[in-house]
Amino acid sequence: MQICKVWLQTGKIRVGVVEGDRVRLLTPCALGDVLHAPDPAAAVRSRESSELVTLSDVSLLAPVEEQEVWAAGVTYKRSREARERESEGAARFYDLVYRAERPELFLKAPAWRVVHPGSKVHIRRDSRWSVPEPEIALVISPALSIVGFTIGNDMSARDIEGENPLYLPQAKIYDHSCALGPVITLAGAMPPAEQTHISLTIERGGAKAFEGSTTAAAMARKFEDLVSWLGREIRFPEGVILLTGTGIVPPDDFSLAAGDVVTIEISGIGRLTNPVAQRS
Repeated sequence: MQICKVWLQTGKIRVGVVEGDRVRLLTPCALGDVLHAPDPAAAVRSRESSELVTLSDVSLLAPVEEQEVWAAGVTYKRSREARERESEGAARFYDLVYRAERPELFLKAPAWRVVHPGSKVHIRRDSRWSVPEPEIALVISPALSIVGFTIGNDMSARDIEGENPLYLPQAKIYDHSCALGPVITLAGAMPPAEQTHISLTIERGGAKAFEGSTTAAAMARKFEDLVSWLGREIRFPEGVILLTGTGIVPPDDFSLAAGDVVTIEISGIGRLTNPVAQRS
């Protein structure tokens, strides 16, 4: 079952469930009303209405409301290797994070800073080396249960973080640096990790400039472990979204440019596409 948040042609925002190329709207409610219920699927069924709209007639919004978006770093070997290359002086610390019991966790964005599917993500004006990071995003309830999955694009300025790891907030946290969507797949409907394929395609001038892929099975950490660490000393009364790290890193001589188009596809969820821009 896939849940979405849509903007209707009437200007209203509604929650719905995807049925092929259509969306069955739920009776007016918030995402949290269904996602944080003891049985989200049953909560959806109890709120289904007779209203059906076609996907082409609505705009899909980022499936987030009041949740914070957090992120985990260096959870794939490929990511660790890339971090070690971009910051030789701190290579040992990235290796230690990859192997340590405690994961790297940081606040990525408040809900209001999240970019919708199809909207523009940004590269920083003071960065010469920026990349998208395709990630499985966990949708977590206030009780710290994983209730669903969506796609996340964790935009990153690699040169800024590489200059000094203490600059990570500036490399990761800025306007238009996080995109989510297009839907939330409820936990019971996701394929197993080895069948959860993640792909990244970057188009430039109508041609492919980069493409890569991996699977969720390549992660060095379990989802439940990341959630356990995240919730140790922090409460999330509105729930939380957790980006789980990337296993796809473009080559070191590649940087995003304004006008590029980033597409992330994850098995069981769908496809998230965002054009790239730079603030004038």
